[in-house]
Amino acid sequence: MSNNDQKRKAEAAKEKKATFGEDIELQKFGQGRKDIAEEKNLENLSEEDRKTLLNVGVIPSEEGRAGSFLLMDNSVVHQRQMASGVEVMNLQGALKVHDWLKPYSWNAVAPDADKYTSRTFLEDADGYFIHALPGQKIVNPVQTCLMLKSKETAQTVHNIIIVDEGAEMEVVTGCSTSKHVDKALHLGISEFYIKKNAKLTFTMIHNWAENIGVRPRTVVKMEEGATFINNYVSMKPVKTIQTYPTAFMDGANGVCSFNTVAVAHPGSEMDMGSRVMLNAPNCKAEIVSRTITTGGVMIARGRMVGAASNVKGHLECKGLILNEKGVQLAIPELEARVADVEMTHEAAVGKIAQDQVEYLMSRGLTEDEAVGIIVRGFLDVGIRGLPPQLKAEIDETMEQINLAKM
Repeated sequence: MSNNDQKRKAEAAKEKKATFGEDIELQKFGQGRKDIAEEKNLENLSEEDRKTLLNVGVIPSEEGRAGSFLLMDNSVVHQRQMASGVEVMNLQGALKVHDWLKPYSWNAVAPDADKYTSRTFLEDADGYFIHALPGQKIVNPVQTCLMLKSKETAQTVHNIIIVDEGAEMEVVTGCSTSKHVDKALHLGISEFYIKKNAKLTFTMIHNWAENIGVRPRTVVKMEEGATFINNYVSMKPVKTIQTYPTAFMDGANGVCSFNTVAVAHPGSEMDMGSRVMLNAPNCKAEIVSRTITTGGVMIARGRMVGAASNVKGHLECKGLILNEKGVQLAIPELEARVADVEMTHEAAVGKIAQDQVEYLMSRGLTEDEAVGIIVRGFLDVGIRGLPPQLKAEIDETMEQINLAKM
């Protein structure tokens, strides 16, 4: 499809509501700044900005990283590649130097999917381009941060990750706001392409403010033998998030895993979901979500579609209610389009079992300590390698959750 055709479709979708989530009035948010100065060294950022980076798993010293990228509002502030075998740069710059990249842009995600993709396309949004070259095993992760710096503006982001044939790579992305930003909007479009026998581990940490609206749109295209592991963490208060990343397993023998850990604080409405389309034989997929409400609305969606022979999948949605004003809704969906599939699901919502608390208290723990251990165990879905600063941030959140429990 030509750029003109895409533009016409995007124009027609400027008022198109999304299928899920609260409808956000885009007219209330101006365009994010594009004039924030570049910074060659992340350690030269302000102390506040460095702390913001650390709290979402991004290390300012860049030690142990294969590359770094920082977007503030709509300004590319920092981009750096430190390892061979991988490209890290802004997407608009990459499109100018790589003609082969153009067919990947707005291919997995349609510009007219909804009003949020429409605005991002029409603003010609920038973001990161990360490319693991064929056969390269990138030892250290690439880190990126998307930071909101201005009030009442919309950050529009377009990212592309390509993991070429036989390559392996890990990306850690943090999304956050500056301390003074109390109301803003983040629109993040991400297109991931995982080639034959390649592997991508992608960890997303959200650390927003109480009045931020968040609308990510992510699609993953997987070829034969590809592996995709997605970890998502959102522990801090936020006004509204609606996300539904979708993986298309279009090649045989692929492996896909979505792991979600999220907390809905009072005043939050979080519509979290993941979807996997098992379109090729012998693919395996897993969706695991652990969600907590301390007073907000939490909707946990999961959908698997088995459309090829000998595919296997498991979907697990579990939620805890720690405040009587909170709402938990689990929506697991399994669809089989051929006979030879094996898919299961497990869903459960409710409060912490009192007998578990009493057992731990009988071992000498206080009630708060007992609840803390149960909550930590509940939220453990196997996400490894988080930086110490981020682990400390999660522990602090756990303490706040204890204070908010019934």
